[in-house]
Amino acid sequence: MNIPLLPDRKRALVSRLLQYALVHQVLGIPYNEIVIRRTAEGKPYLECDKPNLELPNFNFNASHHGDFVAIASEPICLVGLDVVAKTIPEKESVEDFIESFSSYFSRLEWLNITNAGSSHQILSEFYRYWSVKEAFVKAIGVGVGYKLDTVEFLHKNWANIVVKVDGKELKDWRFWLLELGKGHMASIARGHPMFATTSYRGTLKRTQFNDEEYNMGINLPNGSFILRKVEDLLHSNEAGRVSP
Repeated sequence: MNIPLLPDRKRALVSRLLQYALVHQVLGIPYNEIVIRRTAEGKPYLECDKPNLELPNFNFNASHHGDFVAIASEPICLVGLDVVAKTIPEKESVEDFIESFSSYFSRLEWLNITNAGSSHQILSEFYRYWSVKEAFVKAIGVGVGYKLDTVEFLHKNWANIVVKVDGKELKDWRFWLLELGKGHMASIARGHPMFATTSYRGTLKRTQFNDEEYNMGINLPNGSFILRKVEDLLHSNEAGRVSP
């Protein structure tokens, strides 16, 4: 029976393909030997018994929304990625749409959002804050329900972005916002493995790094996204498997 996939299911399928393609390309593991599992909070991770000295803490994160599906990986730091399409439900104003999310932001963040200017500028500012928050919680491996209002972002024109959790600044983190076009943006978070949840930390090969090692990881150049077609992700002879 040929059942057409709904758009979100298509994006989820492409996300799976991206994960396999990334692991195969970066680590050289044959497709039929790739096993990707999930933590109790739903964080995907590679199950692999062979340590890689050049990539001692290889981890990845995928995201999809609207017209884009993306993936990012890191050799040492935790990585979180969030893609958003700057849209609102039909027949709903920007102000009404964002109001239902006000409890997820700090007082300062909400002031910055609501005072951003035009409705278009307000929506863009809302999604910038939302996206970096999502990238952060995805990096540490937290599931749905994390108190986003305890995570506050400070910035100057979205450069030199700083995060505070419960009022305390986390110095071992870097954040980037990228415009993808077609009304989409992406956020990337890079941070120390010690912040990972207990279940996610247990999947990592290394969580302890000296200052020199960690500084090398946190200060790696931030690579740009490379566009790929779905056909580029398919492999005709081998297949991996994802465990629920």
